[in-house]
Amino acid sequence: MKNIYCDESCHLEHDDSNCMVLGAISCDKSQVRNVSESLRGLKIKHKLTASYELKWTKVSAGMNEYYTDLIDYFFDNPYLNFRAIVADKNGLSHEKFHQTHDEWYYKMYYLLLRQMLNPPTQYKIYLDIKDTRGGDKIIKLKDILNSTLYMFYDETVLGIQQINSKESEIIQLADLLIGALAYVNRELTASDAKINIVKHIINKSGISLTSTTSKNDEKLNIFVWKPRID
Repeated sequence: MKNIYCDESCHLEHDDSNCMVLGAISCDKSQVRNVSESLRGLKIKHKLTASYELKWTKVSAGMNEYYTDLIDYFFDNPYLNFRAIVADKNGLSHEKFHQTHDEWYYKMYYLLLRQMLNPPTQYKIYLDIKDTRGGDKIIKLKDILNSTLYMFYDETVLGIQQINSKESEIIQLADLLIGALAYVNRELTASDAKINIVKHIINKSGISLTSTTSKNDEKLNIFVWKPRID
């Protein structure tokens, strides 16, 4: 069994971002406790409290070694894999496709997760809390994933639930990777500390972070989605 931990950046319809990034880290369920304890250990190593919440928005020059250690830990740990959808929000036409922005958002979540599911392995999926109205849509997403995989009665996706990122070290790590992807794809350059993290991920992965990777790339898998223009 595997757990999948999801988060997002720039998902709102009207914000200052040209793209939305959805990302998820998968981890063997048997390793979740070890990974979580190791991530808390890195906080203690760098003189942070164990309850400190890691976020991309907190990246700063004074903590560069901590973030570098986090990226190294992710790439060195064979039980962790990351996948992301970088979705171009320019040119979206929700009315044309008879959908709301929230419905499009969950379609992108489907594209993110479908590639990560490999029956007969079973999964539990955890999403960072987006709002208080996500419960019904999460149930629908779970049903669609299972039906598409031709695995009924919850045989593949055992559950999808929302949790607070403060409760999950792995979601916090996903937030860091997602933030880096959003930063480079938005072509932001204001923070040297954030640029350094982006460069470190590029060096460790050997990919640009702005292009779709091969489907066979499991460690760091990226799909760049563009809206259809007819």
